[in-house]
Amino acid sequence: MTTITRARKRLLTATAIAGAGALVLASCGSSDAGDPDAALEEGGKILVWAWEPTLGPVIEQFEADNPGVEVEIVNVGTGVDSYTALQNAISAGSGLPDVAQVEYYALPQFALQDSLTDLTPYGAGDLDGVFAPGPWDAVHSGEEIIGLPMDSGPMAMFYNATVFEEHGVEVPETWDEFAQAARDFQESDPDVYITNDLGDAGWNTSLIWQGGGTPWSVDGTDLTIDLENDAATQRFTDLWQPLIDDEVLAPINGWTDEWFQGMANGTIASLVIGAWMPANLIGNVPDGAGDWRVAPMPQWEAGAAASSENGGSSLAVPTDAQNKELAYAFIEYANASTDGVQMRLDDGAFPATTEHLESAAFQDVEWDYFGGQKINEVLAQSSADVVEGWQYLPFQVYANTIYGDTAGQAYLGSTTLADGLAGWQNAMKSYAAEQGFGIE
Repeated sequence: MTTITRARKRLLTATAIAGAGALVLASCGSSDAGDPDAALEEGGKILVWAWEPTLGPVIEQFEADNPGVEVEIVNVGTGVDSYTALQNAISAGSGLPDVAQVEYYALPQFALQDSLTDLTPYGAGDLDGVFAPGPWDAVHSGEEIIGLPMDSGPMAMFYNATVFEEHGVEVPETWDEFAQAARDFQESDPDVYITNDLGDAGWNTSLIWQGGGTPWSVDGTDLTIDLENDAATQRFTDLWQPLIDDEVLAPINGWTDEWFQGMANGTIASLVIGAWMPANLIGNVPDGAGDWRVAPMPQWEAGAAASSENGGSSLAVPTDAQNKELAYAFIEYANASTDGVQMRLDDGAFPATTEHLESAAFQDVEWDYFGGQKINEVLAQSSADVVEGWQYLPFQVYANTIYGDTAGQAYLGSTTLADGLAGWQNAMKSYAAEQGFGIE
């Protein structure tokens, strides 16, 4: 098994995921780490809960390289569905997987009550520099490493070059130009929108992240939540509210049939989204082959080079997993080895590892779907430009689920985006206080 390097806690409750119950703060747990190499020699079976399709070939090769090792993978659902199943297993104290796929934004909630193993003593502490800064920061909880990055979602602008050319609209380099392009499309054809938006917490906060915003900060169980006075948040609302008022954004939710149809028929001209998007375009908008291109994420300041993340997952080991050593050996192979990562890239994954992001073999790939463009050059540069220091709330899953009831109402004309974000802030503060966090 070729690896880049080898030397070798806390809870997401049903409430934070499904909207009922409460978080209970807990102290950090301890880990009696064994030897992953010895576990490979001994053999055994591990259970992996994941929805990532590129893990299939990795598992086959891992088993072939390590006779006596068996890896069973089960898809218990994606996102919130998966977290609900995981929380139920944690609460029941039985049926836990040895490895679980957990998105970066959800990691802090699971970490909060010591439900994830600190992987540092198993060898994760020696992987500093292996991963891009954004994903690597995301898997840290204080001094602990609670997962290994599986992929990343540095943002870029995916756009239909044919639609832009037909309507005489320039590809924007700044957000001000983006706003003007949105109006230009509508003036050219009221059925064509530069993009869609009905209010998405993760996407909106990615723009704030790109702008260097710190709308909240986390110091153990002490939180500061202040969207109203965060300069990047205010800049976002100042830009976006007029676009909502002027109805120049397609009133369509993402990941719906209507969304893909809009990209297919040219009524949605672009998306500013994570680097994992190519496979979705290829699979769901096949008729767009040759028309689409990728450009850097629009900038808040002309000439700047700042980006942020949108999406991405880790592989983590539950605190009460039965075979932690073998579980760690597997996730290191899948997420940090040259061979394991390359197999997933061959199936369309986007890497979190600097070795692959910086390699000519990765960046020089010409994509037929994107007219022969070397889109990985743009996406890899975006990864390098991700603004460091962003933090997720320890109840980010819950916070995102209530966004529609607060800030999301601005898209229905019931409030302004600024007032809606203030309502979101107040709701988050109330929830945090109920759960025992210290709030500033």
